Amino acid sequence: MMGLVVRHALIAAAVLFGGSAAFAESRVALVIGQSAYKAVTPLPNPANDARAMAAMLTDAGFEVQSASDLSQNDLRAKISEFAATVAAKGADTTSLVFYAGHGVQVDGENFLMPVDIDPKREIDVTLQGVRLNDILNTLNALPSKSRIILLDACRNNPFPAISKAPRGLAHVDVKFGAPGTLLSFSTAPGAEAEDGTGANSPYTTALLKAGREPGIPIEEAFKKVRLAVNLATEGRQTPWESSSLVNDFRFFGAGADIKPPASDAGPETKAGVEVAARSGTAADDARAAVRKRSAEEWKKELTGKPIREAHDMIVFDGSVEAYEAFVSLYAAPPFGPEARDWLDRHYRMVAWNIAVITNTVASYEAFLVKFPDSEQAETARNLMARVRNKPVPTPAAAALTNVAALATPVSAPTCPCNAPPAAASKKAEKPAQADRTKKRADRSPPRRRGEVIEEEEIVVRRPPTVYYAPPPRFYGGGYGGGYSRGGGYGGGYNSGRRY
Repeated sequence: MMGLVVRHALIAAAVLFGGSAAFAESRVALVIGQSAYKAVTPLPNPANDARAMAAMLTDAGFEVQSASDLSQNDLRAKISEFAATVAAKGADTTSLVFYAGHGVQVDGENFLMPVDIDPKREIDVTLQGVRLNDILNTLNALPSKSRIILLDACRNNPFPAISKAPRGLAHVDVKFGAPGTLLSFSTAPGAEAEDGTGANSPYTTALLKAGREPGIPIEEAFKKVRLAVNLATEGRQTPWESSSLVNDFRFFGAGADIKPPASDAGPETKAGVEVAARSGTAADDARAAVRKRSAEEWKKELTGKPIREAHDMIVFDGSVEAYEAFVSLYAAPPFGPEARDWLDRHYRMVAWNIAVITNTVASYEAFLVKFPDSEQAETARNLMARVRNKPVPTPAAAALTNVAALATPVSAPTCPCNAPPAAASKKAEKPAQADRTKKRADRSPPRRRGEVIEEEEIVVRRPPTVYYAPPPRFYGGGYGGGYSRGGGYGGGYNSGRRY
């Protein structure tokens, strides 16, 4: 116990006085571990993963809010409470969410699973789960420096009622959202992650180790995580991330010399030693690369290298261009098929993401043409049917939306005495004359039933042109005596008022 106290005291001193280990920004984290699922077999490791991550983040200077085994209401309330904390900290804040537990994709969207969830059909997940997009939108709406979301949630789907749902999580590209976000999955979209046989999952084990390395940027840390997990699972699991970060972030500063506690790290294996050696070489290459390399440049870089070395280089990099170059050069198992499977799944999940975001019949048809037998095909057909049944604007509806434009305001009658002194044009007089002719025609008596009325020719002679002079100073007989055609409005303003 005393040794643990001393260790934390040394860590605190390193953070406070370790030069670049001291961070100016506020750091807040929400750590959630979902193990005690009620409707399915509990997961052993998420609770352990959450405890270990909370300890590392505390050592890294985060103010950590921890929670475990949350129901839907509790999970929503915890996220809301965390958002309030982030908002109170201000714009110079780095917020981090770590979630370990079950997660599934439904209709192309990702949902985190509360421990009380018990779906009877696939659509129930949308009612009982917590939408990942809601969490992203909540954090993006807050003024903050950076947002980091780490999801160890791609485990196999244990719910029998939704066993036909596509595996893993759906692709998410945070570059379409607010800048300053990093989203990490414990494995690639469309694939499944393992819970692991040790104290922690393979993803969390690698993250605890790479995250504690002093002075490395978070992007490089996740490259090490990606390679470590891939080797530990013999290619069955390869973490994935999408980033729009605009600020540098490091869990620990360069001045901090912090070693993971014995309980956080598993025994050093031969694979672990190989990972460290290879990732160190690849990290040097990554620092030297000022821009993203093309597939042709990767092809030149990989040509002639042993397949194992080339494989580790592309996994560490994680780019589509690196994988494309690798599959064009190497086909031998196990690394050739593994890389091809990763690339094919990536193409499919990106296409699926585009189809869902576009959400039109044409987008789903285009997806089905390319991937007619994929896991997402049935969902694509269902969503296409929903889109077809959506109400579409009709010409009548369009006319109603434009009714405001059609209804032009009509000016009230203007008294001639208020008219400007300028003379009116001939064109301005013609509508008034036509109105008088129409009124005269309207005064004819109504026809009786059966009565035949002979049509008579009506000849309308234009009156001589009248130019309006300035209004007189007195209106003795209202409009009756002042207008050229006497008796107009029957002597209305008959007061002889001076204007």
